[in-house]
Amino acid sequence: MLTLLKIRNLALVDELTWELGPGLISVTGETGAGKSVIVGALKLVLGERAEKSLIRTGEDTCSVEAVFELRDIREIQGILEDGGLPPCDDTQLIVRRVIGLSANRQFVNDSPVTLALLKRLGEHLVDLHGPHDHQSLLSTERQLAMLDAYAGADAAHATYRENFRAWRSKVTELDELRHAESASEQEIELLRYQIEEIDAANLKPEDEQDLEDRWRRASNSSRLVESAAAAATALNGEDGILDRLTEVQKLVRELEKLDPSICERTGALETAVLELQDLEVNLAEYVEELDIDPAEAAALEERVNLLESLKRKYGPGLSDVLARRESASARLDSIENRGEKLETLAQELAACRATLDATGKNLSAARRKAAPKLAKEISSQLKDLGFKQSSFEAPLHPLSDPGPQGFESIEFQFGPNPGEPLLPLRQIASSGEISRVMLAVKSALADQDATPLMVFDEIDANVGGEVARAVGRKMAALGTRHQVVAITHFPQVAATASLHFVVEKEVSGGRTRSRLFPVHGETRIQELVRMLGGGGEQARAMAASLLAPAE
Repeated sequence: MLTLLKIRNLALVDELTWELGPGLISVTGETGAGKSVIVGALKLVLGERAEKSLIRTGEDTCSVEAVFELRDIREIQGILEDGGLPPCDDTQLIVRRVIGLSANRQFVNDSPVTLALLKRLGEHLVDLHGPHDHQSLLSTERQLAMLDAYAGADAAHATYRENFRAWRSKVTELDELRHAESASEQEIELLRYQIEEIDAANLKPEDEQDLEDRWRRASNSSRLVESAAAAATALNGEDGILDRLTEVQKLVRELEKLDPSICERTGALETAVLELQDLEVNLAEYVEELDIDPAEAAALEERVNLLESLKRKYGPGLSDVLARRESASARLDSIENRGEKLETLAQELAACRATLDATGKNLSAARRKAAPKLAKEISSQLKDLGFKQSSFEAPLHPLSDPGPQGFESIEFQFGPNPGEPLLPLRQIASSGEISRVMLAVKSALADQDATPLMVFDEIDANVGGEVARAVGRKMAALGTRHQVVAITHFPQVAATASLHFVVEKEVSGGRTRSRLFPVHGETRIQELVRMLGGGGEQARAMAASLLAPAE
């Protein structure tokens, strides 16, 4: 459940720390007091986009922090792992949003996350419904998911979807091969020529650099011989460097005889002479090695030219040339063995369809068995919510071809008045009616819904007093299996809650701010009296009577 919600500088709230408990929690207050800030803060936790206008006037940032205690964290751990985040150390999850004038940031357990990941997490943490927030209920795909949850067929549905994707992939593959244009003789000849040309080159990309180095040396052999010979002559020719160093050695030896201490300074001379002598020998050997056979040089040049020609034709590098060879080979194989491939694909498609049919029939059987039970359960819940003579059905409609969700579609049908035809939920115009239908569906699916927190934002709008009482009782029943927050104007709903909080506006230091506080006992009765619309002993007695069943 949500155990703590902290809000700073959000709209009229300067600072708020809200500690929540289990069960049904009611939030009340006068219009404009700031109840919507609570909903706004939760929407930020769910990953909704934030506007800078939310920041309290005069401040640079606003923030929302929510602490959740989770009984089962496996799904959350999976989402965190997919996002590259460290797992939860325990059952606690902390979500924080910071909205700034220049940038927004979001964190999960102090690790920065994307808004998309936060939204994905939010779907598993909070189920929020307002008076016009019923798009998920109106979606026929979502209705089918609700039926599968009620039928315990989520695993069967997941298996079906996997088999459906495999079947559609084979259908596409077979269609592409069937409708592919017949290859011309010219294309076949070209493909064969390309394969043979590349194979004949016996390409080895790892040898390319060594080949280029050898070719460059062979093509520049005369210049290399000339330069190396000139360097060797400069070292050991007449009046060369080594001859002159011999004179230097004689002078240094004379110095060393007269002053032995100078040996430490002149020792490098002997080393230099030896290294220059080695250099002269190496240059002479190098000149001999450069005696390259003209035929070898021509062969190297021919090989380099061949590689450059292939790269110009098929790609910037030898790896691209080899890749072109593979694609040409695959294309030629598909042309030459088209009939065999068509037969193989047809067999694979038939096997995929058989598997799909088996899983689809199992899923359909589970749905057909559960649909009447779900409709009956929702009808019972609707009667508790004031629709005494309403009708509700969950008809399944077979599809002509397998669909991504199964062999059938569904559209919930509702008739609030006897004698009138049942209509799809999307055709219900009254927000009060659709809100109660949504609550009935949520109540029927309470055991299958794993979302820890449900938030109902004034969904009791446009209903009467006795119906509001029924709505409150239904929310309280949901509160035995979920944590439920009800933001309401109805005392009949507020009185059924196990915890009651009031949002109030106050002016301090010339600034308006909203504050939230719990009410108990006499303070709670006074709040219910306010909600009933007047003072006096009669209103107080009514408020006390509303609380009596809850207590």
